[in-house]
Amino acid sequence: MASSSPPRLPHPSKRRKKKQDEVDETVRSSGKKAPVVVFAHGAGAPSSSEWMVRWKEMLQKGLHAAEVIAFDYPYMSGERRKAPPKAEKLVECHLSVIKAAAARYPGHPLVLAGKSMGSRVSCMVASGEDIHVDAIICLGYPLKGSNGATREETLLQLTVPTIFVQGSKDVLCPLDKLEATLKKMKAVNELYVIEYGDHSFKIGKKHLQASGLSQTEAEEKAVAAVADFVSRSTQEK
Repeated sequence: MASSSPPRLPHPSKRRKKKQDEVDETVRSSGKKAPVVVFAHGAGAPSSSEWMVRWKEMLQKGLHAAEVIAFDYPYMSGERRKAPPKAEKLVECHLSVIKAAAARYPGHPLVLAGKSMGSRVSCMVASGEDIHVDAIICLGYPLKGSNGATREETLLQLTVPTIFVQGSKDVLCPLDKLEATLKKMKAVNELYVIEYGDHSFKIGKKHLQASGLSQTEAEEKAVAAVADFVSRSTQEK
């Protein structure tokens, strides 16, 4: 059976190009180019989902990115979506999108971001030798596999600076397990915890009231931490 064609990057519109030029101008005085971010979705929802669109906009604004490129893995295409394959099967498609983004934005820091499964595949791609990546943003990393085992092998191979944003109530990533893994990683890493957040960072109403924050404010604080980490990780770029 012939394999599905990798997704193509959308051709930049005049409006997007103008916005990109404005972003470049804001960072030109600092002597470095704006990062370009490749953003991968999770197992169950495409790049057009409300969560992905919202986080794409927050990352665009928070990182002053030249562009945040979201895409769909081939199994998400068509009217009848298929079950996601093993993460390893998505690496080739993911890598093709990254290479296209790097070619479109030569000299810009390259940042990989992913929601859940997308963050895991991002780490798999970055641990290879096919492309240089400056930083990784893992949003709800699924450390625990379906059999309950801790999946840390990919993380232990990484050498790219990586930040993890995790909800404290995320059943797919017990914080004690993640913190133990982070201590063993070779790569520079940081963890930002959204208190009482679930796998998609959703916080219950009573905990929001107790914190005095809205859902948006809690997530914007996470984005600020991500932006600071990416800035430090790409400061020599």
